[in-house]
Amino acid sequence: MKTLITNATVVLPDETLRTAVLVDGTQIAAIDPAIHTAADETVDAAGLHLIPGVIDDQVHFREPGLTHKEDLRHASRACAKGGVTTFLEMPNTVPNATTQQRIDEKLALAADKSLVNYGFYIGATPQNLRDLKAAHRTPGIKIFIGSSTGDLLVDEQDALEAIFAETTLPICAHCEDETTVRANAERYRDSTDVADHSRVRDTAAAMIATQRALDLARRHKHRFHVLHVSTGDETDLLADHAGLITAEACPHHLLLSVDDYPRLGSLAQMNPSLKTTADAERLWQALTDGRIQVIATDHAPHTREEKAAPYPKSPSGMPNVENSLALVLDQVHRGRCTLEQVVHWMCDAPARVWDIVDKGRIAVGYDADLVLVDLNKTATVRNEDQLTKCGWSAWDGVELTGWPVATWVRGQAAFRDGAIVEDCRGGEAVYDHGRGGYWATR
Repeated sequence: MKTLITNATVVLPDETLRTAVLVDGTQIAAIDPAIHTAADETVDAAGLHLIPGVIDDQVHFREPGLTHKEDLRHASRACAKGGVTTFLEMPNTVPNATTQQRIDEKLALAADKSLVNYGFYIGATPQNLRDLKAAHRTPGIKIFIGSSTGDLLVDEQDALEAIFAETTLPICAHCEDETTVRANAERYRDSTDVADHSRVRDTAAAMIATQRALDLARRHKHRFHVLHVSTGDETDLLADHAGLITAEACPHHLLLSVDDYPRLGSLAQMNPSLKTTADAERLWQALTDGRIQVIATDHAPHTREEKAAPYPKSPSGMPNVENSLALVLDQVHRGRCTLEQVVHWMCDAPARVWDIVDKGRIAVGYDADLVLVDLNKTATVRNEDQLTKCGWSAWDGVELTGWPVATWVRGQAAFRDGAIVEDCRGGEAVYDHGRGGYWATR
């Protein structure tokens, strides 16, 4: 099928201009095609911007094992509505994805259920070095240096040294020092104030673990991605390291702070914890100057009943894939950043970091993962409108300007006219069938 998108303002790799884009099957066939080009469908996108599909490199979609909170069907539809056309999912499902068999099982689940493209990290444990060395069909290795579930905590130096020294897949890590967190937790053991979560998981905990991981990456010359940077001090560590080090920030650390605990309570509880408004400003600066390359969500849903438990029994994490693009587009409306920067942070950079071939850009031959956005559309986030299974957002009641209004996944419409296109079968495994590579040359 050929789809011609006309009259859009298109964000291309090197310029933004009003033009047409021709999609043929799963790929972008032409930019500014001949005026009389035939197509099966023509979409008039006057007044709208066309951008590449968002690639979210850090989500927790809870399947298998925790599907009362979220599952691949609900989450992938929330992705399509939010303009996310590819997700990379973390290994702390039940059972943990720490072997190739578990990765293959998750890929099979997604092939049956996911509306968008998908990939699954393999999780490191102190004992699974052989599995990590043999892993394939995966974007990389996830290490929990603190804040783990199951047997995923890896904080012993010998185990970390072996993983960085003996594996070849790129590594990403949750960096909070477990010793520091436990000592702080003991200090606040009698507290029921959720604001103390940011004192338990403080700047020191993040800094110690991030410094430790960066040292490992530099000494072993291993590609390393720092997940969900939350402190301004960490950004000072993220200068260029011979191309080895990349990093990301999340909307909640960019847009919320410790000042939001009175309003949101445990809905604002996550790991790493919220920090100050000054930290958030330093994260924005690091994005702007390139020390942080990626915005990802760390979508980590729990039910409202679970989140309502008294602290510290309340779990950490919040949903975000459905609204992440709109939240950042709203910052474009406010003048904090440009649409071109958003496309870099949320589309192009994650494709480059994780070497997702033929995605992240609007260019001939690239996959037709595309999103139409209306920069002038103003709407309010509502819990009752959420497609994510947990059914809530920390931004409930907040008005945002700038929204995705249509999404295509590999050339197939997945979201349009305010609704999911349920017969879309566009998604595929991005590290399967030879289409994904590890640091391959484009």
